[in-house]
Amino acid sequence: MTTLSDTPSHRTHRRFRRHPGRRSGRPALGLAAALAAMCLVAVPLTPAPPAGAAPAGASAAGPEATAGPGGTGTRAAALAEICDIYCDARDPGAAVGDRVPVSTTVHGRTIRLHVSDPDVMGWGSIDGGQPGDEVWLDRSFDGGRTWASGSRLGATTIPAGSTGWRTQMYNVDDWNNTGVGALRACGKAGDRAEIACTGWARNDRNAGSRSTAAATALMMLWDRDTGLFETNGWWTGANALTAVIDNARISGMGSYRYAIAQTYDKNVGSRDGQFRNEYLDDTGWWGLAWIAAYDLTGDSRYLSTARADADHMRAYWTDKCGGGVQWNTGIAYKNAITNELYVQLNAALHNRIPGDTTYRQRAQEGWEWFRDSGMINSGNLVNDGLNDSCANNGQPTWTYNQGVILGALAELHRATGDVALLETARDLADASTGSTYLNPGGILREVNEGDDCNSDGASFKGAYVRGLGKLNVALGDRPYSAYLDRQADAAWANNRDSLGMYGPHWAGPLVRPATGHGCQHGVLDLMNAAEAG
Repeated sequence: MTTLSDTPSHRTHRRFRRHPGRRSGRPALGLAAALAAMCLVAVPLTPAPPAGAAPAGASAAGPEATAGPGGTGTRAAALAEICDIYCDARDPGAAVGDRVPVSTTVHGRTIRLHVSDPDVMGWGSIDGGQPGDEVWLDRSFDGGRTWASGSRLGATTIPAGSTGWRTQMYNVDDWNNTGVGALRACGKAGDRAEIACTGWARNDRNAGSRSTAAATALMMLWDRDTGLFETNGWWTGANALTAVIDNARISGMGSYRYAIAQTYDKNVGSRDGQFRNEYLDDTGWWGLAWIAAYDLTGDSRYLSTARADADHMRAYWTDKCGGGVQWNTGIAYKNAITNELYVQLNAALHNRIPGDTTYRQRAQEGWEWFRDSGMINSGNLVNDGLNDSCANNGQPTWTYNQGVILGALAELHRATGDVALLETARDLADASTGSTYLNPGGILREVNEGDDCNSDGASFKGAYVRGLGKLNVALGDRPYSAYLDRQADAAWANNRDSLGMYGPHWAGPLVRPATGHGCQHGVLDLMNAAEAG
């Protein structure tokens, strides 16, 4: 396994609303210079020796793909060369390892992706063919969504007198530019038009545990231009960043810490500034992300922004329904998630600001109002919000409404020392973990769970297990560790592709939508909670 603990390692719009209250370390300069010099003398892209048999035990994993030769073009022309430990176009004969994570077939030919984990490089091979058959690599820096910058790498053909051939080796990551990459091997029979490609896969860098592997896959979806995640979703981006930060803290792998400052710097002046906007729950999610960033880095600007976010939410605490923060600056609806986030953020600020009394008072007031509001139903599950008569509106018991309050009560207990808060949190957690409605077959499933990863709901389960994990750590007997482990085991076994990407259904079957990062950060939250517990 190759790990660079503090070295760099990629990409969501205003989401749809189901309901008024429910939105459905780079190398040192000397090393970089040395790598540049190596690139000047890198071997040209010439045919390599025939490929040998796959290692014992190697088998196909992940979905096959049929595609044109490249994301947006068919060129095999020279693309930007990447250097890591070695530069692109290295002879596979020099590889230290040979692992075959994925393979596919076309017209009797077998196409394999080979990975040398110690070299953090890969190559493609084709066997069982005839002269003129083609093989090449594609390289992607957004989880296999596009590969225009790495199309048809090392394209070559089987020469006369051979039945197999292989490409040169190419780097998986563009580590010097924080590009977290993936490779696939593609090929075709020389006399046929059909192209077959393996699934996407990568080396084992920064994948020494379930949680770090999930973090690495999520970072493929981090957009280096915007500092957000794929499709640039706002509140889901806050959750994804929080999951990455939590992973650095829990696992000790700091490879993606660079995303914290870059996300902050690129977005602190957007919307209403300081990560505030008209949706007060969005503001709460970002406030908690910056609390997590402050805890990891000690950088006071993150704490200042979290404070500005909490104050922004406070400005919309109104007398309607006896108190509570409204959901939107222009909509008076009182819902659960906004007020759960309000309690947790204010309690967290008190726990980090010496001598504070204001934020503790706000957190206690927020919890007392929420507790008495009627949003917690007779089954100890939390509905979405209050109707115009200030009664429980009976809207769905979304999973995140069951989880955020658990983290909030754990944080408020830390602020006040009131053990009754943990007892209440345990009652709520027992209800949600024991609910067959939320856990059919024992595995968590979102209400009305779909096959997508870019809707609001795709992010809900992650917020649930993050809050449950915080409560679990706060309780001496760790009563929810077995539950979290069961969820993690199910997702790992039934919901993961060859690249370490996850779909929406933790119990399976695996569905990999074309876009969205909610599923991936949700499983990263799960793996973080299971590892911490």
